[in-house]
Parts: sequence; structure tokens; C-alpha cells
Amino acid sequence: MWNMEEKKIQGFEQAVRVLPLRLRQEAMALPEEQRARVEELRLRWGRPMAAVLPEGERPLGGEPVTGQELEQLLELASRASFHTVADQLRRGYLTVEGGHRVGLCGTAVVRDGELRRLSSAAVRVARQAVGAARPVSDRLLRREGTLYSTLILAPPGAGKTTLLRDLIRAASDGEGMTPHRVGVADERGEVAALWNGRPQLEVGARTDVLEGCPKALALMLLLRAMNPQVLAADEITAPEDVRALISAAGCGAALLATAHGWDRRDLEERPLYRELMAAGVFRRLVLIRREGDRRRYEVEELP
Repeated sequence: MWNMEEKKIQGFEQAVRVLPLRLRQEAMALPEEQRARVEELRLRWGRPMAAVLPEGERPLGGEPVTGQELEQLLELASRASFHTVADQLRRGYLTVEGGHRVGLCGTAVVRDGELRRLSSAAVRVARQAVGAARPVSDRLLRREGTLYSTLILAPPGAGKTTLLRDLIRAASDGEGMTPHRVGVADERGEVAALWNGRPQLEVGARTDVLEGCPKALALMLLLRAMNPQVLAADEITAPEDVRALISAAGCGAALLATAHGWDRRDLEERPLYRELMAAGVFRRLVLIRREGDRRRYEVEELP
């Protein structure tokens, strides 16, 4: 049976298939230990390709990336069918097989949302962390085994989405709790990573995903159409998101969501989150602390 390191290496090897041949060979020349830890590959016109590791970003030392290679990357990621991925491209990224994501930058044509003359790209390696929620899930449950509404709080890159995804999977499959119907407002496609309509990342057997739709609208559509017992959304960033969560809570659904921040005090000092906290929507707060390759979770009860 493959161990976790082998699965991480396989995910890396799948992600680099979107790279032009020279860059793919450069990435595959990394030692296996590093391939298992790479979070992103960064391609910037005129600079060597770089790898993002838990300890930071470092150049790989090869020849500078060319504009032609960036165009080849887009052709490979879209399978030379730009019209089928046009909506994603207008949002600045593509989701590829396996749930990996290609972020793109260049000259934006605001009127029609196109990107021209690409200047950089980021290939984010998607890795499923099944079991990530086990250290905290029992502290997020009522006596009857249903979920309390829970907010996951951490700075960028600490693993909020990873924990959210595994909580969704556990709730949907009834792992250590009562099985729940879960609706996911996956605006940016980072939770389930739909590809050809199928989640590329495991989110459970009783989960319905609405991708590419603004979170506030998606939450209401899921509530009306799919009768969820749990509603989940990644990265609450706008007043309309807050209002939608408050409305959904009033309809009886438990909520799972993430937000950027350091601690409870940080939440309470920000006007956007202050409204959410004052509404008493969430009953549990999970704080994530990153310590090298490891993550430490703290669970707080909210009034």
C-alpha cells in the first residue's frame, strides 16, 4: 500500500504534467523528499522557475522562463480548448485534472475579462489530507453527533481550506458523527475542485457542490434547492457573505466557514467579522498555528 509520502509525490507528478517539457524535466529533477513537500511552482517571465515549500520560495536555478513557455503552459492546462475554460480564465485560474490549479497573470482586458500577454503563472499542487479534521472534530459536535456551526481562523497558507475540506468529508460520510447532507459554496473551486463536473478532491458521499458562483448567492441557492443540513464556504471576505451566513443560520443549517485572521481578538476588531461575531452565528472557533510542516489546532467555544 502506498504511504502518504508516495501519494504526495504522485500528486506532484500529476500537477507538473501541465508544464512545458523543459520545465517539467526541471521540476522532476527535484529530490523525492522535496517533491513531496512542494506546495506551488512559480513561473515568472524572464526568471528561473521557483518552488514554494513550507519554509518559503526558492528558485530552482534553471534557465529563465520564456513568454512562449507560459503560452505553452496555458495550452497544456486547457488541452488546447480555450473556449471550454473561458469562464475560469476570466477569474484568473484553471482547475486541471486531479484538482490542481493554474493561476495566471498578465495584461487584463477588463471589458471582457480576458488575459493577454501572460507574465507569470502559479501551479498549485492539490493534496488531499484525509483525516486532517480528526484531532478537532469531536470538539465540534453536539451530544447527538451533529455539528456546531464552526469558523476556522488562520493566516494565509496555514491550512484553513484543507481542514474545511476534511470536515466536510467527515460530516458528509458520518465519520465519528451523524451523517449530514452538506452544501458547499465553492466560489473559487478550491474545496472540491470540480473537473468535468466531478470533484477531484474527496468531499464525501452526501455533498453537493456549487462552484464558480459568488458565495452569498451560492449559499442561498443551496439552501433553497438542496435542503442541506450543513452549509460550507471558504474565505468569508465581503459584507454580502456575512449577511448570507446570518440568513442561513436562521434557517436551521449548521455552518462551516473560514476567515483570515490571527485570533479571536483580531476577529472582533475587524468591522466585517465583528458583525458576524455579534450575530452569534458560530458556536466554535478553530485556530490554526503552523509550526514548520506541522499544524496545531486550538478550539474555542463562542457565546
